Amino acid sequence: MAATPDGFEEKAIKPDKSKKSDDEGHRERLRQRFRDHGPNGFADYELLELLLFSAIPRRDTKPIAKALIGKFGSFSGVLAAPRKRLKEVEGVGEKVIDTLKLAQATALRFARGEVDTRAPLSSWSKVIDYIRTAMAFSEVEEFRILFLDKRNGLLADEVQQTGTVDHTPVYPREVIRRALELSATAIILVHNHPSGDPTPSRADIQMTKQIIEIAKPLGVEVHDHIIVGREGQVSFRGLQLI
Repeated sequence: MAATPDGFEEKAIKPDKSKKSDDEGHRERLRQRFRDHGPNGFADYELLELLLFSAIPRRDTKPIAKALIGKFGSFSGVLAAPRKRLKEVEGVGEKVIDTLKLAQATALRFARGEVDTRAPLSSWSKVIDYIRTAMAFSEVEEFRILFLDKRNGLLADEVQQTGTVDHTPVYPREVIRRALELSATAIILVHNHPSGDPTPSRADIQMTKQIIEIAKPLGVEVHDHIIVGREGQVSFRGLQLI
């Protein structure tokens, strides 16, 4: 027996033609549902099944899709999962992981395209969608900054720091130095809570106040600080913390 790139063992047995026909019929029915109705009415594992058809052309993808959802909780959670942890799921090899990571990159590129423009950020929902796509399911904390010009057009979107599961070191003076380098007149601070709960900590509040104190005399406004997690997001301005 030989292992395939996706971790399956190929057995030297006669193919079961009826099973192959059943698999092909199931795949075609799922594809037809998608053509007719789009993703509406599809469970997360069914969308994963569809996605995995190209990576696993001759096997039933439903058990793998269900195992992935069971381990990572949702479609988004599967796409955002680290490669090392994806390999822990039986039947998941490099080809499957490449397919999942390509889907993640495509979703992020699409979401970023909605806000990556020098036009004013008039749609707050698009900003939130992008931030959640980029950060909500990460397993480590990341601190991101959106740098804006005087018309609130997006100058740059940068991850400043990456930390551990519950901490990211942030240096307020470095944040403002970068804003001045880009000639930004306003910034939006963003970070994630891998725990899933976006409630601000005392350290989050203190760090935000420090950045505001340094930024204000230099003509840089902190529009907001957004914390995202699997359970949602919170806005410091919405909570009247800014």
